[in-house]
Amino acid sequence: MTAETTDGQRRQRFRPGRLRRRTRLAAAVLAAIPLATVAPFTASSALADTAQEQNRLADLRADIDALLEDPALEGAVSGVVVVDPETGERLYSRDGGEQLLPASNMKLFTTAAGLDVLGTDHTFTTDVVVEDEYRRRHSVTDLYLVGGGDPSLTAQDLDAMAAEVADSGISVVRGDLVADDTWFDDERLVDDWWPSDEPYAYSAQISALTVAHGERLDTGVTEVVAAPARAGEPVDVDLGAAEGYMELDNQAVTVAAGESGSVVIDRPTGTNTITVTGSLPEDAEPVVRLRTVDEPAAFTGHLFRQALERHGVRVRGEVALGEMPEDRSDAEVVADHESDALGELMPALMKFSNNGHAEMLVKSIGRAVADEGSWSAGMAGVEGAVAGLGVNTEDVVFHDGSGLSRTDRVTADAVSELLGQSRDASWYGTWLASIPVAGDPDPWVGGTLTNRMRGTAADGVVQAKTGTMTGVSALSGYVTGPDGRDLVFSVVNNDHSGGAPIHVQNGIAVSIAEYLGHEAPVTTLRQNAPAQQGGGELECSWELTC
Repeated sequence: MTAETTDGQRRQRFRPGRLRRRTRLAAAVLAAIPLATVAPFTASSALADTAQEQNRLADLRADIDALLEDPALEGAVSGVVVVDPETGERLYSRDGGEQLLPASNMKLFTTAAGLDVLGTDHTFTTDVVVEDEYRRRHSVTDLYLVGGGDPSLTAQDLDAMAAEVADSGISVVRGDLVADDTWFDDERLVDDWWPSDEPYAYSAQISALTVAHGERLDTGVTEVVAAPARAGEPVDVDLGAAEGYMELDNQAVTVAAGESGSVVIDRPTGTNTITVTGSLPEDAEPVVRLRTVDEPAAFTGHLFRQALERHGVRVRGEVALGEMPEDRSDAEVVADHESDALGELMPALMKFSNNGHAEMLVKSIGRAVADEGSWSAGMAGVEGAVAGLGVNTEDVVFHDGSGLSRTDRVTADAVSELLGQSRDASWYGTWLASIPVAGDPDPWVGGTLTNRMRGTAADGVVQAKTGTMTGVSALSGYVTGPDGRDLVFSVVNNDHSGGAPIHVQNGIAVSIAEYLGHEAPVTTLRQNAPAQQGGGELECSWELTC
């Protein structure tokens, strides 16, 4: 099965109606031309076409070679591969077998495995459970909020479930509200993630019961707002949804209008306290930051308790972490929530490089293949699924699902194999639609490539996954020609100093698009036009680009 006939035919790539119209138009034009004017096919014309193709290929290789000589890559190691997936021909290869850190290119493996193991229609369920044995007419002893690994559960969903609890006739919980996240294990962070990253959204704790914030569904976080007050007074700090759950240590002060100042919003490692330091001028705009919470399941229970109280259900006990009794024969589900299908959740993960979603997907894979919601079981499941697609995983090290780990290793060869082999999978169309599109201004289409390659030959025709950490940068995906022909490419840069060599990656993608026949008013390489940069990654290890 080819890319044009797989599930979810490619938006802005292959349009059967348009192709048929072009075919009919071409036929009409040819019919109107006298036969004598049609140049006959000859061996010499075939040789000329072959020579032209070889010249274009030589130009592509020379362009990529020149780009890889950029000073930004001095001292770096770069794996670069361009492959025709239909024929297996390598159009370009440099250090394709070198083991390199992938950053968020690891998400390509994780999501392909997730769709393969769980299926595009897989959903995640959150239940509210009581034990019938202890239920009275309007009260229960304990109420259990049981997580099922939903990465998209919102405060609004919790509110809807609280309304269901009230509608069931329960008005009093005599004991505790128990937050049960035992669908996954209790390991919250990957063992080699940097502790200094813990306050930031891209390094949130992983739990089977967590709340997603905002349109992009960031899990395990709260939105903290620091705003100026009057000069000499403490800065006003709002902990957002975590008000009443987290502690606040506010040391920041307001200074006179026109003075310089800035604030730092932090969550010291091992605490559940937001610290705010520094200063803000009276006339400054509020500073808004997403910061992680400690124990997302307890935080979810805190929000659910508030929702219950809004709907007239009083909890006399505490919010506790625990587990629903194993024997659920006398259990009653009084409320539940089912997520959207996994295929519909893919854009939030891939377009915005959501680390939390990737790690929750890994543990869900572990549950499916080994009945164990752990990183070890999940990563074994990822490797097995990827190998089952026909990808050689011998030189790939699977340590986490997001690419934040510095133990992960991939090769550009393995990434390109994954991209090529996935084209025959039933879920390919869904997966492809989740991958960022170069230059598209809609963030739910362009994602981390929204501000990259606009106005070039790659605009709208490159779909690729980004990856950025300190000293690591990657871009891998597809380039589709005007005739629908696909090429796959992978660029993985390691050990570069300074900022990510985004301009080099952009230049390679543009060169491939030009090789396939796309044109733009100004080309990136030959006229040395400055490449557009931007589309900051979400798994990086410095705050300013997260």
